[in-house]
Amino acid sequence: MRRVFLQQLAAVALATTAAPMSAQGPRFRIYAITWRGKTQVEKGLEDYFGKQGIPVEFIWRDAEQQPAKLAEFVAEIKSVRPDLVYTWGTPPTLGVAGPHDAVDPKKHVTDIPMLFALVAAPIAAKVAPSLTNRTRDITGVTHVAALDAQMEAIRTYRPFKRLGVLYNAAERNSVATAEGLRQLATTQRFQIIEQTFDRSADGKAQPTNIGEKVEAMKRAGADWLYLGPDTYLFSQIDQVASAAMEQRLPTFSATEAALGLKAPVLAGLVSSYYTIGQFAGYKAEQILVKKQRARDIAIESLSRYSFIVRMDVAKQLDILPPVSLFNYATIR
Repeated sequence: MRRVFLQQLAAVALATTAAPMSAQGPRFRIYAITWRGKTQVEKGLEDYFGKQGIPVEFIWRDAEQQPAKLAEFVAEIKSVRPDLVYTWGTPPTLGVAGPHDAVDPKKHVTDIPMLFALVAAPIAAKVAPSLTNRTRDITGVTHVAALDAQMEAIRTYRPFKRLGVLYNAAERNSVATAEGLRQLATTQRFQIIEQTFDRSADGKAQPTNIGEKVEAMKRAGADWLYLGPDTYLFSQIDQVASAAMEQRLPTFSATEAALGLKAPVLAGLVSSYYTIGQFAGYKAEQILVKKQRARDIAIESLSRYSFIVRMDVAKQLDILPPVSLFNYATIR
């Protein structure tokens, strides 16, 4: 599936014009849910349909990082009956589809194909029991490189003995990432220094004491601060990265978006959000046009990742990348 997508993507890139949408048959309706507004993922998704000449009507809804809104969206989905439901990120995907082992037909969408993007750990988060074998019609695109590959990338830039991690303990994918790092630390013999975001009485993450948490990790000997695929962490990335810069603590991101902002994030091994969106579009095409069942379409990641280094941040930290990195890293 991934190889066919890459071949088709190359062919589309060479095409000078797209087929007229009006000549391509019925218009498909996609109910699309974002978590904090549209991103380059959705840009890639929309562009894919345009370049392929597939007529699509999007019904856009943004949860604004408010889980309560997802119940409203589920009710609307059941009313309008779109051809496909698209979700960005783990919270909206779980809120709409439900964990695979605790689906409630009254609370979740169960009879309309679903497609997700930017779910870091679909199995650990219980979006699906397997990447290939599923009993409900849901598929999608993941975006995070394997943890061991990320750790190797960090070492290539600068070796470490202790890795700082700040995450939202109320987010399933974030907890799964932290657990994966603990397991990897045991086999690779490094230490994890963990901090979690403060939480309110109702369990929601709070932006308090971030500076103190970063300082505590630095004081405990952290050599790097790892910025995992955590939606709440991203919403606080300016504060987190600035606190790390104040502590002279280099930061490494698992997601592209953190490296495209003004926040002083040093480096990351990431996949292109735009290309993820195009890959999601390709999978949607298989469902809408080719009439494949979503459950028969593998959940996949992109085959290539980019090692990105922010040179302005490297200079501020006085931690320039080794010369060898210039041979394959993207220097910004």
